[in-house]
Amino acid sequence: MKRFALLSPPELVRRTNWRDRHETKVAHWLTPWDGQADVEVGFIGVPLSKTSISVSGASMTPNVLRELFPAMTTYDIDHDVDLQVLRAHDLGDIQMHVTDLLRCHNNIEQGLAEIYQAMPRMFPIIAGGDHSITCPSVKAFRTRYSGKVGIVQLDSHMDVRNLEDGGPSNGTPIRGLIESGTVEGTHIAQIGLHSFANSKPYREYALSKGITQFTASQVAKEGIAPLVEQALAVAGNGTEAIYVTVDMDVLDQAYAPGVPAMVAAGMTSWQLLEAVYLLGVHPKVQGFDIVCVDPVHDARRATVRMTLHTILTFLSGYAKRLGR
Repeated sequence: MKRFALLSPPELVRRTNWRDRHETKVAHWLTPWDGQADVEVGFIGVPLSKTSISVSGASMTPNVLRELFPAMTTYDIDHDVDLQVLRAHDLGDIQMHVTDLLRCHNNIEQGLAEIYQAMPRMFPIIAGGDHSITCPSVKAFRTRYSGKVGIVQLDSHMDVRNLEDGGPSNGTPIRGLIESGTVEGTHIAQIGLHSFANSKPYREYALSKGITQFTASQVAKEGIAPLVEQALAVAGNGTEAIYVTVDMDVLDQAYAPGVPAMVAAGMTSWQLLEAVYLLGVHPKVQGFDIVCVDPVHDARRATVRMTLHTILTFLSGYAKRLGR
């Protein structure tokens, strides 16, 4: 049995006593890993939100997602995909330190790197947590490849805040990756950026580093599909692999009431689902995280449900990519 020093088994395991022989729930398919089974897709929780600038209970999200596993089936009617064709397991959660936030980031980087070394063909679905987790996550992801990696980011915010005012936070992951030399700005594309959610100096910083940016307004006017195509071209140009990071505050506040930093006139649910499906299909996309959901302020789990739909729709694209 494989054991990882910084990975704990799922804290919460939800099953359902209701069984229909013609219907499979996510809870029947995305089961806890026994340490031996072959894992094609691994669900990994990263329960950290103390690094959030906004007050956030995002550390609860991995378990709240697990609570919804019995509520959804594995069949995607829009793309005629049943996710049972993928060998998926819940690997558990990266261990967090109670007070030492830099140690939490180190645990994420080292814990994921250890998993990747032992399971080199496993596709990671990483559930945050706040957006600070993306910096150590991509650092670990980078160790899987000899060449460069790119990033496609769906977000209302640029996440290039300086690292001196407050240290690494959910507002700094992209800056941290650029300044650490992990990812070049010319290999980063951001979709869904919003007015009155960013500052001019940070826009200038992003452009100076060669980051490609598309606003929420552009999504509304030009459509999501052509912008995803352009983003993939940027992130895939001269790179070996692409990492996708989804901040759920990219959605309009009407569709995502349970995020710490809501925005008006953001993307719609359908635009996000179309985007992640297209990203899942692309052969260079080899990593995925989803962050910044606060279940404490999420009436009837509306945003968490949308988060799980986003994960499952991305995996539909991934299954299509594999010809299944």
